[in-house]
Amino acid sequence: MDNIRNFCIIAHIDHGKSTLADRILEATKTVEQRNMKEQFLDSLDLEKERGITIKLKPVRMNYSCQGQDYILNLIDTPGHVDFSYEVSRSLAACEGALLLVDATQGVQAQTISNVEKAFAFGLKIIPIVNKIDMVNAKVEEVALEMARLFNFSHDDFLFVSAKSGEGVNLVLEKVIKEIPSPKGDKDKPFRALVFDSSFDDHLGVVSSIRVVDGSISKNTRIAFYKTKELASAINLGYMSPEFSPCNTINCGEVGVLATGLKDIKKVAIGDTVCLGEDMLKISPLPGYLEPKPIVFLGIYPSDSSRFLDLRKALDRLKLTDASLTVEPESGGSLGFGFKCGFLGLLHAEIIQERIEREYGLQIISTTPTVEYLVTLTTGELVKVRSAGSMPEGAKIAKITEPICDVSIYVPYQYLGGILDLCAKKRGKLLENNFVQKENLRARLRFLIPLSEMITDFYDLLKSVSSGFASLDYEILGYEEIDAVKLNIVVAGVTVDSLSRIVYRQKAVGLGRDIISKLKETLPKKQFPVALQASIGGTVIARETIPAMRKTVTQKLYGGDVTRKNKLLDRQKEGKARLKEMGRGSVQITKEAFWKVVKIG
Repeated sequence: MDNIRNFCIIAHIDHGKSTLADRILEATKTVEQRNMKEQFLDSLDLEKERGITIKLKPVRMNYSCQGQDYILNLIDTPGHVDFSYEVSRSLAACEGALLLVDATQGVQAQTISNVEKAFAFGLKIIPIVNKIDMVNAKVEEVALEMARLFNFSHDDFLFVSAKSGEGVNLVLEKVIKEIPSPKGDKDKPFRALVFDSSFDDHLGVVSSIRVVDGSISKNTRIAFYKTKELASAINLGYMSPEFSPCNTINCGEVGVLATGLKDIKKVAIGDTVCLGEDMLKISPLPGYLEPKPIVFLGIYPSDSSRFLDLRKALDRLKLTDASLTVEPESGGSLGFGFKCGFLGLLHAEIIQERIEREYGLQIISTTPTVEYLVTLTTGELVKVRSAGSMPEGAKIAKITEPICDVSIYVPYQYLGGILDLCAKKRGKLLENNFVQKENLRARLRFLIPLSEMITDFYDLLKSVSSGFASLDYEILGYEEIDAVKLNIVVAGVTVDSLSRIVYRQKAVGLGRDIISKLKETLPKKQFPVALQASIGGTVIARETIPAMRKTVTQKLYGGDVTRKNKLLDRQKEGKARLKEMGRGSVQITKEAFWKVVKIG
């Protein structure tokens, strides 16, 4: 155990975590140079396409230093605020963390959030300034800023270029020197923390575990403390970075346990796994705080006959992503589907893309919403997560919405644009401080309703700050709001997936924007399509998509005008018949949906 080091890399998005992980894999010769590729630990296609880490990924490496052989267990973590729960799970399985900060950008919002989490877990933090080879790098300034904010001394810092590999060996030496070895008792009964899981058709549920006490051998009878489920350790191994089988995982190590369980609900992330005969003797390990979803939307199969396939896909995704919540619901005209809770809009978008890519399902989604607390005139308190479940206006006494404490870091020249944006989003300024007076960087704190943040807030923030602003947020509580239900009606049918709950003073403008965007993006039909936005029985916006015109008189070359009129009348009758037969319905395209979703 003295020669084991468990650590992770934490940083703001795009500060170079995955690139540094690549260089560490090369320096430890875990991956041969000819097999190396960028973002090696990012296994999902979506991660490579978007250039972000979505899933945590453990990897075991062997490294020799000063004549000693060491086992290094690295967990690569995401940087986007929507995947902060993945970061907390990584921190719980480690004794140390590499804090990476971009020398061209300095400390950002998510940097501070991650450091606070690491301190709360009692981890040893090694501060690293990355991208020192960039022309616009401000190495000393960034190091001074980190020292002032987190109380580091100058000797604590390492200066590296993850792209070129400069300084990476010094990082490994410092990991070995300063990060403590795992604490645990190899003679105590076996206990391990489940910090991640996946599903394999042959091996069943496969869990990533951190062994805290004792050890486990292959084919041993095991139990999961929370679910009281018994199973067998049918296979053991390590990720280095591909699966490498072994017969035993010892105290302090990070490994992979295949259980053979086919019911994925029997294994919970954060649970304690122990030997079957010890389940009543041991005390469980502290797991994780239950994640609180803040964005909700309904997901339905385009083909209603594939409802069971969608349920299986969501169950398997929930196994790998504990922050996803799933509840069955009926969507009226959409049929049967699921109300899903997410940690943010990017999280929701990623899950939907994974459903379509990994499971071959075409899905329909409703407009994202937050959880409103509605007090009825009878005194009953109702949680409302979609426009479809909003009670009638006459029955409502009060509506409250979740409020966020938002921290924004931005260069001073963009301050005006940020203040204007937050004012439009009903934000209240709490704090305006200089973080770095030399470079005029400011930290702003606002109270902003969560409903204003889940649509286009992040995109607009990056736009008005030329990409330099960063943010972090947490839910504080609830405040009363004057809200109404905005119905979107297409061809006489209310589209539940586009209807939403909105602030009354914004309803008219928002309704017009949505109808206008639908007119631009929906394809033409052979008949005119009426688009309406309404509140109750009052229509507040209307547009019409003109019919796709087919020139039925093209074959005429002359003759009496009645021949032309006869063809046009027949065409008109055909279009009317088409609508009567029910083939005049309008399908909302995925492109139209996502364009409307981001209108806020």
